[in-house]
Amino acid sequence: MEKNLKTIIIVLASVAALLVGALIWVWIDRSGMIKDLNLEKEELTQQTIQLRSEYDALSSTNDTLNLRLTEEREKIDLLIERINKTEATNRTRIREYEKELGTLRSIMRSYIHQIDSLNTLNLALRQDASEAREEASRATQQYQELRTTTEEYARQVEIGAQIKGRSFVMTGITESGKDSDRSSRISKLKLCGNLIENAIAPKGPRNIYLRVKGPDGILLTNPDQGVFNAAGEQLVYSAVREIDYQGAEVEFCIFFGGVSFSRGVYTAEIYTSDGSIGVADILLR
Repeated sequence: MEKNLKTIIIVLASVAALLVGALIWVWIDRSGMIKDLNLEKEELTQQTIQLRSEYDALSSTNDTLNLRLTEEREKIDLLIERINKTEATNRTRIREYEKELGTLRSIMRSYIHQIDSLNTLNLALRQDASEAREEASRATQQYQELRTTTEEYARQVEIGAQIKGRSFVMTGITESGKDSDRSSRISKLKLCGNLIENAIAPKGPRNIYLRVKGPDGILLTNPDQGVFNAAGEQLVYSAVREIDYQGAEVEFCIFFGGVSFSRGVYTAEIYTSDGSIGVADILLR
């Protein structure tokens, strides 16, 4: 009887030892598995945070695309929060989060492609705009050069169309019509000269204006005086004569009198509406 009891006790002790060993092995194995699951959860968390950083690095000039990027960033933030609240042993949830992370990565790649396409398009548009600005600048410069050339040609033509004079001589005339240089004898001054040939000058009546200055430099006038415009300048004339100018050289004379003359040098300035065409002087004794 005692022998049988000892045998039972030995058997039970062996079974208990085996059970304890099995429990220890199960506990050790479960602890290792939980550690691995926690590491896997941590790795998933880090990958999600890294994806969030990659999304932060994305930017676009397109407002709609930027709005979608913001929405995806919010989804990642929510995913990080859900991962942190889920136990590592909940394999079903962890696998769902891994799939969601993969989907977010795929969406990000599509956004990267869209942004690259937009950047390429914007670069092409900027290049086109730059070329258009350069072309506009060249066209503007060419226009300015053409305008300057045209204005210069017009100015040259205008200058070329102005009537010029030559051979101006001023003499003193007595009451009897004879030439004299004695101030006490003359009654008027005669200015003679020529309008030279100019084929492109306007043809028709032209006024020749005479301005006579006495020895003191003061302009001499009489009741026949008036005002004329010479190249935009308002001047007073001493005498005026109308000439029929037809482009060929024409000789003319203008007389000025009605004043008393004294000794000294008298100066004559001859004008048309284009400006001065000559000067002459006379010394009266």
